[in-house]
Amino acid sequence: MPFASTAIRDIRYEDDRQKLFVTFVDGGAYVYVGVPGELHRSFVEADSKGRFFIDRIRDRFPYNRLDG
Repeated sequence: MPFASTAIRDIRYEDDRQKLFVTFVDGGAYVYVGVPGELHRSFVEADSKGRFFIDRIRDRFPYNRLDG
């Protein structure tokens, strides 16, 4: 789901596996696991995606950097 953000370019979510895919404007892409669907929806609706990410996702869920 692309949108206007100074930090985050794209957010995708796999509900059945609770995987959150985040692509940053610098090109870095990560998958965060165990993210509840409600948190994903709040992330998408947040006024500041970058602030929401820092406050509610970063350092709270296991993640892997994606190649490519």
